[in-house]
Amino acid sequence: MKSKILNFILLLTSLIGYLEWGDNRHMFLFQAEGEILSKLVTDPLSVIHPFTLLPLAGQILLFITLFQNKPNKVLTYISIGSLGILLAFMLVVGVMSLNYKIIASTIPFLLVSAITILHHRKNK
Repeated sequence: MKSKILNFILLLTSLIGYLEWGDNRHMFLFQAEGEILSKLVTDPLSVIHPFTLLPLAGQILLFITLFQNKPNKVLTYISIGSLGILLAFMLVVGVMSLNYKIIASTIPFLLVSAITILHHRKNK
Protein backbone atom coordinates (compact mmCIF):
# COMPACT_ATOMS: atom_id res chain seq x y z
CA MET A 1 0.00 0.00 0.00
CA LYS A 2 2.85 2.38 0.80
CA SER A 3 4.29 1.84 -2.69
CA LYS A 4 1.04 2.98 -4.28
CA ILE A 5 0.93 6.08 -2.11
CA LEU A 6 4.53 6.93 -2.95
CA ASN A 7 3.86 6.43 -6.68
CA PHE A 8 0.80 8.66 -6.46
CA ILE A 9 2.82 11.37 -4.71
CA LEU A 10 5.55 10.99 -7.36
CA LEU A 11 2.95 11.53 -10.06
CA LEU A 12 1.58 14.63 -8.34
CA THR A 13 4.97 16.16 -7.61
CA SER A 14 6.07 15.63 -11.21
CA LEU A 15 3.17 17.80 -12.35
CA ILE A 16 4.14 20.84 -10.26
CA GLY A 17 7.47 21.45 -11.96
CA TYR A 18 7.73 25.11 -12.90
CA LEU A 19 9.30 26.43 -16.09
CA GLU A 20 10.24 30.04 -16.77
CA TRP A 21 11.89 31.46 -19.89
CA GLY A 22 12.15 34.53 -22.06
CA ASP A 23 10.14 37.69 -21.52
CA ASN A 24 7.81 36.80 -18.65
CA ARG A 25 6.89 33.36 -20.05
CA HIS A 26 6.20 30.64 -17.54
CA MET A 27 4.09 27.53 -16.96
CA PHE A 28 3.79 24.46 -14.80
CA LEU A 29 4.50 21.02 -16.21
CA PHE A 30 0.84 20.02 -16.08
CA GLN A 31 0.05 23.00 -18.34
CA ALA A 32 2.86 22.07 -20.72
CA GLU A 33 1.63 18.50 -20.85
CA GLY A 34 -1.86 19.68 -21.68
CA GLU A 35 -0.45 21.57 -24.64
CA ILE A 36 1.67 18.58 -25.66
CA LEU A 37 -1.31 16.23 -25.57
CA SER A 38 -3.44 18.59 -27.62
CA LYS A 39 -0.66 19.05 -30.20
CA LEU A 40 -0.04 15.29 -30.23
CA VAL A 41 -3.43 14.88 -31.87
CA THR A 42 -3.23 17.80 -34.29
CA ASP A 43 0.50 18.03 -35.13
CA PRO A 44 2.42 15.03 -33.73
CA LEU A 45 5.75 15.94 -35.35
CA SER A 46 5.93 19.19 -33.40
CA VAL A 47 6.04 17.41 -30.04
CA ILE A 48 8.44 14.59 -30.84
CA HIS A 49 11.38 15.43 -28.60
CA PRO A 50 13.06 13.42 -25.83
CA PHE A 51 12.35 16.10 -23.21
CA THR A 52 8.62 15.85 -23.96
CA LEU A 53 8.04 12.19 -24.69
CA LEU A 54 10.30 10.63 -22.05
CA PRO A 55 8.71 12.37 -19.03
CA LEU A 56 5.24 11.78 -20.46
CA ALA A 57 6.04 8.07 -20.79
CA GLY A 58 7.29 8.10 -17.19
CA GLN A 59 4.04 9.59 -15.97
CA ILE A 60 2.02 7.05 -17.93
CA LEU A 61 4.04 4.24 -16.37
CA LEU A 62 3.51 5.69 -12.89
CA PHE A 63 -0.20 5.91 -13.61
CA ILE A 64 -0.22 2.24 -14.65
CA THR A 65 1.45 1.21 -11.38
CA LEU A 66 -1.39 2.79 -9.44
CA PHE A 67 -3.74 0.11 -10.79
CA GLN A 68 -1.50 -2.85 -10.03
CA ASN A 69 -2.09 -4.88 -6.88
CA LYS A 70 1.59 -4.54 -6.00
CA PRO A 71 3.27 -1.73 -7.96
CA ASN A 72 6.05 -3.07 -10.13
CA LYS A 73 9.45 -1.93 -8.88
CA VAL A 74 10.99 -1.88 -12.34
CA LEU A 75 8.21 0.32 -13.75
CA THR A 76 8.61 2.66 -10.80
CA TYR A 77 12.37 2.91 -11.34
CA ILE A 78 11.93 3.53 -15.07
CA SER A 79 9.37 6.23 -14.30
CA ILE A 80 11.63 7.91 -11.77
CA GLY A 81 14.49 7.83 -14.25
CA SER A 82 12.53 9.26 -17.16
CA LEU A 83 10.91 11.97 -15.07
CA GLY A 84 14.08 12.57 -13.09
CA ILE A 85 16.03 13.49 -16.22
CA LEU A 86 13.73 16.44 -16.89
CA LEU A 87 13.32 17.55 -13.30
CA ALA A 88 17.04 17.26 -12.51
CA PHE A 89 17.79 19.31 -15.61
CA MET A 90 15.24 21.88 -14.44
CA LEU A 91 16.92 21.95 -11.02
CA VAL A 92 20.30 22.61 -12.65
CA VAL A 93 18.80 25.42 -14.73
CA GLY A 94 17.16 26.86 -11.63
CA VAL A 95 20.41 26.78 -9.68
CA MET A 96 22.41 28.30 -12.54
CA SER A 97 19.92 31.14 -12.96
CA LEU A 98 19.22 31.42 -9.21
CA ASN A 99 15.51 31.04 -9.90
CA TYR A 100 14.06 29.92 -6.58
CA LYS A 101 10.66 29.10 -8.07
CA ILE A 102 12.16 26.48 -10.36
CA ILE A 103 14.35 25.09 -7.58
CA ALA A 104 11.44 24.85 -5.15
CA SER A 105 9.22 23.16 -7.74
CA THR A 106 11.69 20.35 -8.45
CA ILE A 107 12.80 19.50 -4.92
CA PRO A 108 9.55 17.71 -3.87
CA PHE A 109 9.81 15.25 -6.76
CA LEU A 110 13.48 14.58 -6.13
CA LEU A 111 12.90 14.01 -2.40
CA VAL A 112 9.95 11.68 -2.96
CA SER A 113 12.00 9.83 -5.60
CA ALA A 114 14.77 9.23 -3.06
CA ILE A 115 12.26 8.09 -0.44
CA THR A 116 10.61 5.73 -2.95
CA ILE A 117 13.93 4.21 -3.99
CA LEU A 118 14.91 3.69 -0.34
CA HIS A 119 11.50 2.12 0.33
CA HIS A 120 11.88 -0.35 -2.55
CA ARG A 121 15.44 -1.23 -1.56
CA LYS A 122 14.36 -1.87 2.01
CA ASN A 123 11.54 -4.18 0.87
CA LYS A 124 13.65 -6.51 -1.31
